[in-house]
Amino acid sequence: MNLKHNINKMYLLKAVKWFMIVMPIIVLFFEKHGLSITQIMILQATYSFSVALFEIPSGFFADIYGRRLSLVYGSILTFIGYLIFSFFSGFNEFFIAEIFLGIGGSLISGADSALIYDTLLELEEDSDYTKIEGKNYGIGNISEGLAGILGGFLAVTSLNLPVYIQTAVLFFSIPIAYSLVEPKSSFKLAKSFKSILLVVKETFSNKSKLKWYIIYSSAMGIGTLSIAWFVQPFLMEINTPLVYYGIIWASLNIIAGITSYYSYFFNSSNILIVISLMMIISLIALGFNISLYGFIFIVAIYIIRGIITPNLRNLININSTSERRATVLSLRSFVIRISFAVIAPILGYVTDVYDISYVFYSLALIVGITSLLAVYKLKINN
Repeated sequence: MNLKHNINKMYLLKAVKWFMIVMPIIVLFFEKHGLSITQIMILQATYSFSVALFEIPSGFFADIYGRRLSLVYGSILTFIGYLIFSFFSGFNEFFIAEIFLGIGGSLISGADSALIYDTLLELEEDSDYTKIEGKNYGIGNISEGLAGILGGFLAVTSLNLPVYIQTAVLFFSIPIAYSLVEPKSSFKLAKSFKSILLVVKETFSNKSKLKWYIIYSSAMGIGTLSIAWFVQPFLMEINTPLVYYGIIWASLNIIAGITSYYSYFFNSSNILIVISLMMIISLIALGFNISLYGFIFIVAIYIIRGIITPNLRNLININSTSERRATVLSLRSFVIRISFAVIAPILGYVTDVYDISYVFYSLALIVGITSLLAVYKLKINN
């Protein structure tokens, strides 16, 4: 088996997994089945909590038994989650589906980036990681964007149809994941719970740069993930016709994909502070512009998302070792997901009871304080 094919297969896997036809209308799909915005955010919190709960064990699993096997199991569970969406209805059933999706997501998270990095490491091409990860992330965003156009048009016929097609598409991720080749740099970590605790302790030690990169990642993750879920309520607030949902979703993701593809141009030492300030300004401005003009600031946030994600993953990879890389990347996702699980229902409640503007002001405060603190700590630890 040729290890060089791993990168192209990971591109294909990302394209399939991110061909999310359902995303532009998922809030409308849930509302059709009688769910409020608060309940929808509880479902998303359930997904994030499930990812968080299994994130570190799944990263440890990938470090011991292989990134490939972790990706295979994650693909299977994701497919099962969408099968439940396709054939069942109601909050309780969707709650179970989100748990399957969360566990599947945790198995994929960390293992995918670790497999790419270790593949490049074995090929002695690890200096290209930011460029490859940016391209991978960009392919995912463009795939999601193109899927969004299709999903928006299909939803005009039926809100269930995009879910059925989504389920069929996700099935193909299983054989792609199965065909991957495991890099030789895996299987070095001791098979014990004590090893997990050691990785966690070293990652979050006072002298660890990784700790502050992960905290910064969690701030950006909360901001960009929340905006992704509040694009649809924003569109509903300004009375956007359903037929445009897919086009708008596609445009946003293609913008993120293009900026991600070229994110390696933005790896300067000051990028973190610049991104923090851009995010704070964009969120505050969005709160003041619940109108067509607000799209300018939503676009700005998606540009930020495209630039910062590959660069942060590269910084984390550089500061971690191969045998624990998936575990460390999973720690990053754990912090992001547990934070979002806590905040998502609160943001949903704010939208239902007060006004969507307060969601964006709250995010500006949370993201601003956390990211700027992380930047300060990274500066003084240099």
